[in-house]
Amino acid sequence: MSNLKMKEAALIYLDRSGGLQKFIDDCKSYNDSKQSYAVYRFNILINPSDITELDAELGNHILHQPLKAAQVFQSVCFTAVKTLSLIGQLQTETQINIVLKLTHLPQLRSYSLDLCEFPLDYASQRFYMMQGIVISMTTVTKYTQGARFLCSDEACPLSKGFQYIRVHVPGATESATVRNDFLCNLCSSSLQEDRKFRVLGDKQIVEIITAKALQAFKGYSNNQPFRFQSLTIFLRDESVGKMNIGSEYKIIGIPTCVKTSQTAVCIEANSIIFCNPKVPSGISNNFKDLLSLTSNSCWKFTAILANIFASQIVPPGTYNLLKLCLLMSLVQTCDRNKELKDCLDILIITSDTLLIDRLLNFSINLVPRGIRNPVSTEIFPTLTRNKYGTGAVSIQAGSALLAKGGICFIGDLASHKKDKLEQLQSVLESRSITVYIPGKKSGNDVNQHMTFPVQCSFWSFVDMDSSSRKNMQKTNTLIGQMDCSLIPANLLETFGLLINCNESSSFYPLLSTVQHTLKKAIDPEGQLYVASKNFTTEDFEKLLAFAKNLNVEFSLEAERMIHGYYLASRRIRTDSISGSKLSASALKYLVSLAEAHARLSLRNKVLKEDALIAALLFETSLTLKYGATVFCVAPSAVFPFELYNEEYLEQRDIYLTQCQQQLQQFIATYGPGTAIFTSDE
Repeated sequence: MSNLKMKEAALIYLDRSGGLQKFIDDCKSYNDSKQSYAVYRFNILINPSDITELDAELGNHILHQPLKAAQVFQSVCFTAVKTLSLIGQLQTETQINIVLKLTHLPQLRSYSLDLCEFPLDYASQRFYMMQGIVISMTTVTKYTQGARFLCSDEACPLSKGFQYIRVHVPGATESATVRNDFLCNLCSSSLQEDRKFRVLGDKQIVEIITAKALQAFKGYSNNQPFRFQSLTIFLRDESVGKMNIGSEYKIIGIPTCVKTSQTAVCIEANSIIFCNPKVPSGISNNFKDLLSLTSNSCWKFTAILANIFASQIVPPGTYNLLKLCLLMSLVQTCDRNKELKDCLDILIITSDTLLIDRLLNFSINLVPRGIRNPVSTEIFPTLTRNKYGTGAVSIQAGSALLAKGGICFIGDLASHKKDKLEQLQSVLESRSITVYIPGKKSGNDVNQHMTFPVQCSFWSFVDMDSSSRKNMQKTNTLIGQMDCSLIPANLLETFGLLINCNESSSFYPLLSTVQHTLKKAIDPEGQLYVASKNFTTEDFEKLLAFAKNLNVEFSLEAERMIHGYYLASRRIRTDSISGSKLSASALKYLVSLAEAHARLSLRNKVLKEDALIAALLFETSLTLKYGATVFCVAPSAVFPFELYNEEYLEQRDIYLTQCQQQLQQFIATYGPGTAIFTSDE
């Protein structure tokens, strides 16, 4: 009676939810094909809340005994097929394969599977919700959805018909569905598969890690021990291809135990849901007060941010230009599962690699996807053998894909081999990476290739005092040009920003840095400056999280200034021999820089003041690469004075206003026609 009641509830739910009509439509497709199948597969969408409200017992079965619940729906669907004559070829109930697709699970701890906890429950054979980031995936292979077996004794009644049907169930291996040692229940003769009725489906295997595990890739330790491991997810049929490397997902599935060379816990995925983090509600009160106090200027707020940023690593007032660029690159990151178009790649030339390394490592820890790539690991995807023996090749993410929407800090550029640098150059130009899969590795004779978008910004530095550099002599450098002979010219061009950080200059006072280092060595946890107390690391994390989610749009003045500067700069940096030194991506970088400064200023509109900062930063970078031109920008143009008090901020505003007038004059002289844009421009 209980089983009959659940079948009635299942029929009512299918009717109310529209599932019955979808089932009828699916049956029509099978019937129209006029082909006999061993197994007819149907997906039924289940809302656990609705079905539990309708019938608590059936809802409990779905959540805790999904295989038995599927049998209830299987019986209902078979009755519907026979009653309504939906599929003429269908003979037995076992030929119907029902897959229950859940929309969600109850928001209770007992239904979530934390990948950091041990042991994992893989014996209950029920649904769990888990969340993780994809770190590897295999190529798509086939598996057996269902097969028909016949008794080998022709005199046996079961040597015909569809009495012996094997169907894949969660956790089952291929050998559990198809093998040659099954026996007839009636005469004990061996069963033989009727191969022409075998039904195949697509299968893909991915590995995920919890987002908490990313702290292992940030190059930073808080001295708190933690454990993490990857979890294998089996995707089948319509779920195949729905997960991308580097993206974060919620997965509803059934844990199972798979035995390979060693026992491993895996998940049979049932439903896949994109994870979009919540948008932060605001910033700290101290930053709100600072924003209010600097509201009379479009430049003061970001100047103060750069001045006090990372005071745990360097003294306030040092490396301001670099810190401003780092903050602008950080606000161009994205926590959501969408394409990151506005990357800001930074290459730093310095003689103090230790301090720069610490500063960059501190900075990447302020965003969720800040990844530090150790020299011993791969930046880009690599191929490995799949440990589950499916004949597929596993593609490992690498640091760049793992840093999706964030920052990939690759350390010293000189530590990477020539082939890796060439690969990096190609990625910076195309923002994608193609992985070639030889046919021999994937188990067939056909070579494959898979292309992945690379949606992160790259940070790196070069040691200007390295021994290899000292042995190289380069002459005939132009005014303002940096000797970058250690860096391949084509690679240098692909980095959006080139920054010279030489602490021995007047703009990077050495004494304050030495004093800071000594004090931190004596008291590592101490807060040496008032700025460190008033504007904490957590405050900067909130600020960046809020700023990068701002939707900004260009004002007409800013758009004209950016286009005008680009066209004028392109004109004066073009010669008849090598052509233009400005690549097609230069305009994209300028737009990104202007947007970043507007976001960092917590504005929704890009103003001409933002466009000026973008132009000054970009021109400074171009001067280091190719030398100065008519639009001559000083190396310290963005920070011409040390920011001791409000008076110096006012002087900086006056100086930047003069720079803005010079920029407008430069555009008017060398960029005619910029007020009216042609299609080519």
